[in-house]
This record gives sequence, structure tokens and C-alpha cells, in this order.
Amino acid sequence: MKFYLHCVLALMSSTISFIASAQSSSTPVYLPTFYESVMKMHPEGKLGQVIKKESISTTIAGARAWRIAYISSDLAGRKTISTGLIVAPVGRAPKDGRPVIAWAHGTTGTAQNCGPSQLPNPAQPLSEYFLIGGNAGTDYGLPAVEKFIQDGYIVVATDYQGQGGGGKHQYMVSGTQARDAINSIRAAGDMKEIGAGKKAMIYGWSQGGGTVLAAASSPDYIAQKGTAFDGIEFVGFVALAPPDVSATISARPNDPAIADQFVGQLLQTFSANVMDFTHASMTFWAIPNGFSNTHLEDIFTPEGAQAMNAIYTGKCIHTAADTITYNYGDTYKTLLKTKANNTLAWAQAIYDSGVAKVKPVAPVIIFWGTKDTAVPPVMGDLYRQQMCKLGANVTRIQLPGEQTHYTTPPVSEPMYVPWVEARFAGKPADNGCAGLQ
Repeated sequence: MKFYLHCVLALMSSTISFIASAQSSSTPVYLPTFYESVMKMHPEGKLGQVIKKESISTTIAGARAWRIAYISSDLAGRKTISTGLIVAPVGRAPKDGRPVIAWAHGTTGTAQNCGPSQLPNPAQPLSEYFLIGGNAGTDYGLPAVEKFIQDGYIVVATDYQGQGGGGKHQYMVSGTQARDAINSIRAAGDMKEIGAGKKAMIYGWSQGGGTVLAAASSPDYIAQKGTAFDGIEFVGFVALAPPDVSATISARPNDPAIADQFVGQLLQTFSANVMDFTHASMTFWAIPNGFSNTHLEDIFTPEGAQAMNAIYTGKCIHTAADTITYNYGDTYKTLLKTKANNTLAWAQAIYDSGVAKVKPVAPVIIFWGTKDTAVPPVMGDLYRQQMCKLGANVTRIQLPGEQTHYTTPPVSEPMYVPWVEARFAGKPADNGCAGLQ
């Protein structure tokens, strides 16, 4: 197996994360009444079937909104419940229905209370925690939602499984989150009162950007029959600063020595500071939720495994980082084993959690900034090269100036909105793979 060394080195210097876990105990969290009741429900029904909904207020002009819970499934095909948000224009829909665009959010955390739809007023434009003007302890809201409603689109946003609908969140198992996003569009179609049509798109940032790429390469899942809303026709995919760890590896790992080195380097590099360690440890806490042949004790000491499980079942990303800082200071590295065990299974899980080497079903556009240290832009470059060789249409746009991971959504919005409008209008996309195929 050949590793793209320069890409792996770039990956080592980032704060990106990968996947999900199944531990025996968890920290209880407070959930609003809607989610408490959903947690008692069973994932029974058709993919995309709405099993609970409640109308909520929104300040978006000409719109109405709902919290929803719907049936989804994970990468292994197990039925799950995901929660989320739907915002739709008021009034009668056109004869062929309204286009549907699904938002895939970035990292918020792995606990049941980390779903963005749980915020008091979630049906509003994107509010980012790190940016001036952010008004909550997490990222929430929907980018460009006001414009999309004005255009007559339905906007739906999944929380992902494990973020309010029960089960353990499979953080950065992109295939699982892709299914949540696809099924959120089916859920919009299942709500007959909002008049969803078959044309659809997914846009997402960071963790959600990886979700977008994985969804684009899921033709069989998209084409499934017997769902709550068959026949979705994707016209495009928009990925903002997307991770794709699998793009840095040419093939699924099968050499234990290489796997041992790979996992060891990841753990060492992601221990550089507390925020890096929080993303990495949350990822390695999460992996066994999607891959049962990996175990928390392979990576962490007994104390570390106990602490990580308590933290990541009870707290969202920024609070988790504060907790690790308060309790461990500069000794947080002692929560890791000196040498990880079972590394081949872990390396394979990391690879399998990424984007399948399958031609996307519609054009893909990626936006990235030169100062993004959270997700190395080289991953998007490698993804594009690999997909173009398969005959895809993938465009990458470098944002003007020195944009970071967190300025990518607002700076890219004036660029991707016209692209979305053109795709829904039936206009062909320029060939983003010209010269690469």
C-alpha cells in the first residue's frame, strides 16, 4: 500500500478528526422535551420517514419552520433516528415542487445535546462560535437561508445520528453522515404540506463538507426504492473546507507495520495542544460506534478511556476542550497509551470512514482558504484529482485573501449561492476537471 507522504504530513499538522464508538456508560444530559420523547422511540419505518415534528418560530421573512425526527441508517445499514430542522417558504408550491437544499453542519460534538436544531431559535442564518457576532456556545443556523427561501427553496438541516435522536454519534464517519443528509431530503419530501420536488442539493462545511463528498459518491443509496421519498435528482454538491482522510491513502491499509506507524503519528501530532487533542480524542472515542473491531482501550489508558467516555457523552466540543484543560492542564498526553494497540483495524476504519472512490452523481464544487489549519486543503486537491480520473466534474475555488477554516462559510457564500441557483435552474456546470482527466 502506498501512502501519499506529503498529504499525510499535512494531515498530521491539522486539527481534523475521523469517526465513532460504543461505550457501555454515558453522562446524562439535559434535552428539550421534543428530543427526550424522540430518545424513547425506535428506528422503525422507511428511510426519510418523519416520525415526529413540531412547528417552531422563525425570523426569516416568508418562511415557516419545524423541528423533525426521521428515520435514517448508518454506514453499516443499521436503522437510526436523526433529528433536524426544516425551513420552507409559505404559500402554495409550484406544480413540480420546490427544490430542496440540505445543510450538513460542522463539528459541534458527540453528546446527545450537541444537535444544532436544539438551540432556542435555530431557524436563522449561520452563527459561528469563533467569529465576532456568534451568539451561542456552538455553531448553529443555516448559511444563506434567507436567500434560499427567497428563491423558493426548502432548506433542511440534519443534526446527524447521536445528536438528539439516540445512539452514539459516529463522528466523522462520513458515509453515515451522508446518509443522514440524504435522508433529510427524503424527510422534506415526506412532509407533504411543504411541497418538496425531486431536485435536490447538499451543502456543508468542515465535518459537513466531508458529508457532502461522501453523499455525492453514494449512487446506490440515493437510488434505493421503498423510501419515504424515492427518485431524488441531485443537481450538485457544495463542500466548504471538506475533510477526506481517505484521499490521502491510495488503498485500504493491509500492512500492520504501516498501520502502526500511521496511527502512532496521528496520535503524536494531534497531542500538540489541547484543542487538537480534543478533536483527536473525540474522534478516537467515536470510532468504535461505527467499527466494532476497534476499542477505546486500544488508544487510551484506563483512566483516559473512562474520562473520554464521560466527557464525550456529556459535553459538546468547546466545553469538552475546557474540561480537559481544567482537569489535566499540560498533562493530557498521559491519557494516551504509550503505544497504541490494534492499529491495523484502526487504520482500516479511518480509511473506510472517508469518501468512497466512486464517481459523484452530480457536479461538485469545493471552496478553501490558504490559512485553513483545521482541514489541510491538500485533501480537497487529492480528492479532486482522484474523482476527475473517474470522469467526475469537480471544481475547487481558492477564496480571496488569507481565509481560515472559520471564515470559509461567510466568504464563500456570495460565490456558491449563484452556483446553486444555476444548477437548480438547469444550467450545466463548467467542467472543473478540464486538463485533469
